[in-house]
Amino acid sequence: MTTEALTAISPIDGRYRDKLKALAAYFSEAGFIRYKIRVEVEYFVALAGLGMGNLGRISIENLDKARELYEDFQLKDAARIKDIEKVTNHDVKAVEYFIKERFDVLSEDLSSAKEYIHFGLTSQDINNTAIPMMLRDGLKEVYIPGLKTAIQQLEDHAINWENIPMLARTHGQPASPTILSKEIRVFISRLRHQLTILEATEFPGKFGGATGNFNAHFVTFPDIDWHGFGREFLKDNLGLRRSTPTTQIEHYDGLAAVFDNIKRINTILTDLCIDFWLYISQDYFKQKVIANEIGSSAMPHKVNPIDFENAEGNLGIANSLLEFLSRKLPVSRLQRDLTDSTILRNIGVAVAHSFLAVLSLQKGISKLHVNTSKISADLNNNWAVVAEALQNILRREGHPNPYEKLKELTRGHRVNRELMHEFIESLDVPDQIKSEMKAVRPDNYVGREDLD
Repeated sequence: MTTEALTAISPIDGRYRDKLKALAAYFSEAGFIRYKIRVEVEYFVALAGLGMGNLGRISIENLDKARELYEDFQLKDAARIKDIEKVTNHDVKAVEYFIKERFDVLSEDLSSAKEYIHFGLTSQDINNTAIPMMLRDGLKEVYIPGLKTAIQQLEDHAINWENIPMLARTHGQPASPTILSKEIRVFISRLRHQLTILEATEFPGKFGGATGNFNAHFVTFPDIDWHGFGREFLKDNLGLRRSTPTTQIEHYDGLAAVFDNIKRINTILTDLCIDFWLYISQDYFKQKVIANEIGSSAMPHKVNPIDFENAEGNLGIANSLLEFLSRKLPVSRLQRDLTDSTILRNIGVAVAHSFLAVLSLQKGISKLHVNTSKISADLNNNWAVVAEALQNILRREGHPNPYEKLKELTRGHRVNRELMHEFIESLDVPDQIKSEMKAVRPDNYVGREDLD
């Protein structure tokens, strides 16, 4: 571990840095700066396309050079911008000055048009487009692929563990048997539904000047359809949907929907962690032993379900942050206050804890193998669970008080195969019905899994 990681306050950049470094390109300070440069440069390129003033003479070659400022962005560039920010005490203005500084070096034409950098804009036109792009790309490139890997692991287990009957436990008590693969597919179905919503989400951005009306733009170039320009610029250059109308800032309803979506995914994963933890505690799942890993510092025999526990903890932290983000960000005093600024910088923390949980789940799921002998033994020790089936067969036949008779036999009593068959023999029903009832066992009373 590097000195920086050892001295980091947050475990995201400390203990877990190696696992989460893929997110740094999107949610680090340097990553944020790069996206701000991208917005400023792409805006400059879009203005050049309008041919205003001396922008019209800038060649495609020079515009490509301008794009290299974010395409070939280096940490030394981020460091230079932070040095400028020490003077300006304003992060977006520091980015503007950095681009102007570089334009002076790149070409005479770029230098002569450098005052069109950040033309008519406020800082939130930059931040409120950079941030949704960061979030969109970080989810698309890192978080979603990781989640899909975990879902595929679950699907592989469901396929491999097809048709394994298992005792269900509603309210924690033995209940009508189910199918192990189906129980896993419950989570797969829930996760895929939420993932479909997430992947279809349009990410919004605010772009409209100091109070959202393009005031400076219209007073300077009144003949240009600036609102149409803004919509096309965000869609074509940045891949965002322009929010309109807005105040000085994005209203964040769209981002709140994304946070709530991820929160729902995390809630499903928490449910999965708890269930799998319980299955491990019941010995339904064994965990593969990793040779040099320690389960307990005191008890050498233990293989603890730490991956599911770590995942559950990180999901809880993530959801606390996501809930706050989605509740706080859409609220701002009048046309703008600054409370969103520092809050937005913690989006990456919420995503990082969510992704860290996914990585823990991947590891935990990969270590599982099914203990069919324990699952079978539990079924055979709980013959009372077929009472539901038997009383419904008796209902069909018009037999009096079937529920009450099965309740008297089974509730609070240990019932095995012999006792159940003795009860069936005592009933005043045809032998054919008795044979039908005797054919019902805990391991075959599982219904049918819906695979549509």
